[in-house]
Amino acid sequence: MTHGGKLAARALADAGVGAIFTLSGGHIMPIYDGALDEGIKVVDVRHEQAAVHAADAYSRLNPGRIGCAVLTAGPGITDGVTGIANAWRANSPILVIGGQGPFNNLRRGSLQEMDHVSMIRPISKWADACYETSRIPEYIEMAVRAAVTGVPGPAFLEIPMDVLMGPADIETTYFPQMRTTPPQVVPDPVDVAAAAQVLAQAQRPMVLGGTGVKWSQGGAALARFAEATNIPVFLNGMGRGQMRSDHPQFFNRVRKEAMNQCDVFLLAGSPLDFRLRYGASVPAEATIIQLDMEAGLIGQNRSAQVAVVGNIGASFDLLLAELKTQGTTPDFSAWSTNLRTRENEIAASFEGQLTSNESPVDPLRFAAEIRDFIDEDTILIGDGGDIVAQVAKVVPVLRENCWMDPGPLGTLGVGMPFALAAQHTFPERRVLIVYGDGAFGLNGFEYDTAVRFGLPIVGIMGNDSAWGQMLRPQVGLYGPDRKVAVDLADTRYDKVVEALGGHGEYCERPEEIRPALERAFASGKPALVNVKIRKDEGAPKGSTYV
Repeated sequence: MTHGGKLAARALADAGVGAIFTLSGGHIMPIYDGALDEGIKVVDVRHEQAAVHAADAYSRLNPGRIGCAVLTAGPGITDGVTGIANAWRANSPILVIGGQGPFNNLRRGSLQEMDHVSMIRPISKWADACYETSRIPEYIEMAVRAAVTGVPGPAFLEIPMDVLMGPADIETTYFPQMRTTPPQVVPDPVDVAAAAQVLAQAQRPMVLGGTGVKWSQGGAALARFAEATNIPVFLNGMGRGQMRSDHPQFFNRVRKEAMNQCDVFLLAGSPLDFRLRYGASVPAEATIIQLDMEAGLIGQNRSAQVAVVGNIGASFDLLLAELKTQGTTPDFSAWSTNLRTRENEIAASFEGQLTSNESPVDPLRFAAEIRDFIDEDTILIGDGGDIVAQVAKVVPVLRENCWMDPGPLGTLGVGMPFALAAQHTFPERRVLIVYGDGAFGLNGFEYDTAVRFGLPIVGIMGNDSAWGQMLRPQVGLYGPDRKVAVDLADTRYDKVVEALGGHGEYCERPEEIRPALERAFASGKPALVNVKIRKDEGAPKGSTYV
């Protein structure tokens, strides 16, 4: 006989879980005991939000495997809600296992008892509770299957502590087969043919590929399609890196201009949300071809003239095959050449800022120093507002899994949690977090976790002593004498990291940045390079919150 925690751990091992992220809690200790038997690494963090963020990153970095966070009851689970919500908006397939007071005391008010399942259900694909020890593996399989099927997302399983601690016969327990990669759904040939007919008549089409391309593992198919047609491709969300940044059909800086001029807008695995002004960024006269993994995502905020539902990689391959069969494979190289000219002009327009020698450091010079330091084995993680946006303008995403950010929920605090999962998954690669000084305050204490586990993660901070993304619109709307809740102290966060056992560097001039980064990585410790950047209070250019 054994206990339920060992059943849970064996089921997680069957699902390919190599690490669980957690914060110690009495309701969930049996799972730790089982994890030791199964060789599952237990990574304990300092806040449950960080545990769920780390599980999110684990799933992004390990295709075909699911990230797992294990949270104790009550405040342990409420602390994890932000991480679950972020995974929900980012479509990350994660499993969150939550503790609960003893089932035999249900509704009696045991320690940390609350209705977790009802709370989590609106921000998950699946939320349920298991009340029978022998059925724990079945419930884990149901949760995993729900998380990875169709458009992925988080699943939540509550297991009361007496169920986890309850006796079970592991020899007679049913362990279902785990599928962490669902069967590929192939689109309807009629829809593929309709899309091919529209493209064959197009003059100025473009592709915008998003997170769905990643979860469809469709990057190679997208590249084949772009190479055959010379169609310009733009990427957002987790789609970044699905085509190499040096691919001749990849564009970064002229998206707005391309959308204003396009006659066919091929949207692949990305919603028409605030990033595209809910569809208004696409000209009213343009034809929209929408490729997505589920029919329920088609036509949100604006109707698509052609819908192709299924695995997005398969959709691109079938669309290219259909064009060849019809003998109508188009060549959009002239259109792409015009966009490339504009792309180069825009890049040249801010070259002066990229080489600025001013102190405090120009944010774009800060970005240029990062660009010149990284290579394609560096995993870059964005955790901030304006500073991350500036870096994204300059630093290329060289290949898949070279860039991670929270996604459309815009959650600050993902930096070190994402990095913990990244460094655990790829111990031989450099992991670099780009911090805003505001964002550091949310989960910066996870440097303690990196120190305890010997993970040599490096952060570089653009420190303007402000919530910069809020400062500028507030000053622009209400005036400099009406700013409130946007200024921060001029804090030496590098000293904070040193106090936690890491390595700290402080820079005030741009030429100091690269040597500081080199020393930080050479230290072999978790490290932070704190760079004083220019504090801008200029008028806003639009708002993220429309």
